[in-house]
Formats: sequence, C-alpha cells, structure tokens
Amino acid sequence: MKRSLRVAALATTLALSGTAFAQVTAKDPWVRGTVGKLTTTGAFMQLTAATDSRLVAAASPVAGTVEIHEMRMEGDVMRMRAITGLDLPAGQTVELRPGGYHVMLMGLKKPLNDGETVPITLTVEARDGTRTTIPLEARVRGVAAQGGGHGHTKGGH
Repeated sequence: MKRSLRVAALATTLALSGTAFAQVTAKDPWVRGTVGKLTTTGAFMQLTAATDSRLVAAASPVAGTVEIHEMRMEGDVMRMRAITGLDLPAGQTVELRPGGYHVMLMGLKKPLNDGETVPITLTVEARDGTRTTIPLEARVRGVAAQGGGHGHTKGGH
C-alpha cells in the first residue's frame, strides 16, 4: 500500500513538473475588427510563462495565414516583419500590442465584427524543444474603439 502511494506521488510530481515548462497564460486576448475589404488584422494579448519558453507559431481557422510579427522603428520609418519566434522569459509578462509584437492574421475568410470571437491556437516551445498548444478565444474589438497604430493600408501586406 505504501509503495503504491509513493508511486502515485512520484507520478503526480513528474506529471506536474512535465507540464510546468509549458505553462503559459494568455490574458485579455483580442483581435482588431476589420472594415471594408480589409483582409488582414492583428491579435493582441499579454503572455506570461512559468518557465523560459518561446512562442513559435499561431493558427486560426478565420485566416489563410497566421504569423508572429514585430513592428519597430528603423530610422524614422515603422517596419513590420514576420519573426520565427518570441521569447517568453520565466515570470515576465510579454505584451503583444498594436505597434509592437503581435499575431498577424492574413487572408481573412470573412470580415471580423465587434463582439465576435476568434479562435486562435498558440504553439509554445519549452527550452527542451517540447511544444504545447494553447487554444484561445479572442474577442473582436471594433476599429473605432482601438487606439495605437496597427492599421494596414494600401501596400501593407
């Protein structure tokens, strides 16, 4: 009896330690609503990892292509580009926000209207290479309700 309790305790400890590396929380996920014939938009949130991890991919059934992007100033020009991943240092909140890091949804299959929800799946990689997926439901916020610069105009993507 004691042996089975020890085995169960060890199994529980291993299971908990095995999932701790992938423990990432996403707070306040949202997607910018679209207007007109716009077929791209951004998804934003705050990510906090329990241990050093890396956001390596994202997917959504509402878009043909989903990428992790960064926006940054190069000289006096704001540039946006896809990146292969985003470090999530243990215990630090990494903000995906307009004008900074974000998840880019391209080739939208339909307009996204205020109040709808968009399913997004994030893929996070632990330091040992193990990958975990995190399903989210991101609320669409109307364009007029948003501030910050993440508008895509002619010549964007």
